[in-house]
Amino acid sequence: MCPGNEESAGKRRRRRITPGNPWLKPTLAQAAWAASHTKNSYLASQYRRLAGHRGRKRALIAVGHSILVIFYHMLKTGTSYTDLGGDFFDRLQPERLTRYYVKRLERLGHKVTLESRAAA
Repeated sequence: MCPGNEESAGKRRRRRITPGNPWLKPTLAQAAWAASHTKNSYLASQYRRLAGHRGRKRALIAVGHSILVIFYHMLKTGTSYTDLGGDFFDRLQPERLTRYYVKRLERLGHKVTLESRAAA
């Protein structure tokens, strides 16, 4: 479930996933599919974020890889899983998200003025 890492002169050569356990890959893909349909979870927001510009199948493989990494760290450290939340990516860069939505509204023909919540 790891992405191919063939790189030469700064260019990635191969986009296929590495061959691994033939039983693990379909199981993780099915778990990723189920996780992508949950509401307000980190894995679902990761799937939606990646599926928009990479495609559904590649997004499923990426979410499956994330699940595998989560399992590894849970087994290694002995901790339980705590979900980061569906708005994790929005909380990372709120200014970027604000600029994106302002541009989107302006493209639709709206005039947008922003006020901070403290001033309002």
